[in-house]
Amino acid sequence: MVKQRPVKTPSKADVRFDNRHVRLRTGERQRENGSYTFRWTSEDGKRHAVYAPTLDELREQEEKVIVDKHDGVKTDVKKKTINEYFDLWCQLKRGIKDSTFKNYIYMYEMFVKPSFGKKRIATVKKSDVRRYYNDLADQKILKINTIDNVHNVLHQVFQVAVDDGIVRINPTDNMLKELKLAHDNDGEKRKALTIEQQKLFLDFLLSHQKYKHWYPVFFIMCNTGMRVGEITGLRWRDIDLDEKTISVNHTLVYYNHRDEKGCYYSINTPKTKAGERIIPMTDSVKEAFIMERGYQAETGLESKERIDGYDDFIFVNKDGNVQNQSTLNKAIKRVMRDCNCEILDKFGVDCEPVLLPSFSCHNLRHTFATRLCESGINLKVIQDVLGHADIQTTMNIYVDVTNELKQKEIASFSSYLNQEIGTAATT
Repeated sequence: MVKQRPVKTPSKADVRFDNRHVRLRTGERQRENGSYTFRWTSEDGKRHAVYAPTLDELREQEEKVIVDKHDGVKTDVKKKTINEYFDLWCQLKRGIKDSTFKNYIYMYEMFVKPSFGKKRIATVKKSDVRRYYNDLADQKILKINTIDNVHNVLHQVFQVAVDDGIVRINPTDNMLKELKLAHDNDGEKRKALTIEQQKLFLDFLLSHQKYKHWYPVFFIMCNTGMRVGEITGLRWRDIDLDEKTISVNHTLVYYNHRDEKGCYYSINTPKTKAGERIIPMTDSVKEAFIMERGYQAETGLESKERIDGYDDFIFVNKDGNVQNQSTLNKAIKRVMRDCNCEILDKFGVDCEPVLLPSFSCHNLRHTFATRLCESGINLKVIQDVLGHADIQTTMNIYVDVTNELKQKEIASFSSYLNQEIGTAATT
């Protein structure tokens, strides 16, 4: 008869509680500073530990340890960095030209190794890769093709970690495709935003606190067609909210000379007589001006700069100084990037959602001109509102827009015929 080993019942000395009298599991401890730790021994006899400020967070990490152990993910090498796995990849990589391999090494050592490569490979998430790629594109101003080369190396390095059971999924999967979509790298240079894109752009500004303060200036540009220098130089005395008019009588110019004068602003009069004009404002444009005035009153923001005798500018930065085209275009680029990333997160890269193209302040002026043409407003009115000295400039926009409208109408007519003729043929 085989004797059964008696089950050991934990004694009172083995049972532990935290300072809230919550019973702690085996391996859990509360530290003197109130935080928690969980310690365990892996199959190779090595001791490991994780730490967390609360018991709930600690137990979330415990669950991951248990799942990792069940799935065969190696916890003993999770502290290895991307750089260490790059070195391993270099040892394993075969079957490519020596010049290509050297180019990969150069790209990695130049752009990855000093910063991103120092991260622990097991902790990298898709959001980390996205942030890193966006930084390469926006801060280091790398071309998409260059980032593509960096991505080729990183994807292979992470795949080695996946194959080794260090991580479950490759966090760089689809990241380059997403970057290209988010940064509108399809090579198509659109002149005007579509109605859907315009709505997406303005709705994104209005619904995100981070960018809401940009809404008035970009909304007014979209709905008045003012040039960048005209709107950045606009003063409160140039608008009449009661009569709902905007007086365009000067332009703010930013000079970036590499001489003894350096960078400075100046006020210029319009180049032509047509440039000096009165623009009627819609109710929504009036509301945007009121919104800007309310924001400035709430934050204590006011214009502090005086340029060639002009002051009291409407659109100023946090220091009270005037805005310039470069600042506005950089803001648009950040909005485009974050908006597209949000859309792609929601719908995925395989769908075809409406995304923002790569555009600038001037595209907003062209967008307004396009909306005017689409609505059928008289050409002379469009010319006057936009301040075109030559009617041919207005005509060129009008022809482009009407040609696009014709194509859409013909496509709609073709779809109608196909549907009607197809229906008739089947009955």
